[in-house]
Amino acid sequence: MGDPDPFVAIVDDDESVGRAIRRLLRSAGIGADAYLSGEEFLDTLSSMPSYRPDCVILDIQMPGLNGLEVQQRLGGSGIPVILITAHDDVGVRAQALASGAFGYLCKPFNDSLLIKTVQAALGIAPAP
Repeated sequence: MGDPDPFVAIVDDDESVGRAIRRLLRSAGIGADAYLSGEEFLDTLSSMPSYRPDCVILDIQMPGLNGLEVQQRLGGSGIPVILITAHDDVGVRAQALASGAFGYLCKPFNDSLLIKTVQAALGIAPAP
């Protein structure tokens, strides 16, 4: 029996962005769930102990808990975090990476770059 398929959680308050990323990842053979808020994602994580994504993609700017706050709450979980944002800020980027983010991408990002970043976070060799 092989390893289960990799699975990513996407947290973005823009439903269309979450849907697009989920579709893109699935096209690369990576399963995904989308959440509209950091609170919704963290609630699922705490209420279902067996639920553990292999990677989390977090939007930085969201109402309620922002991506950096969710990243902080995931600290020590060992789950790789990729932050995405439409408003690049050098200070925020530095804070995210210093806090252990695996990646930091600016919207709109190139689809292949996102897939390569997720594959690297998951330890998957990219397809030739």
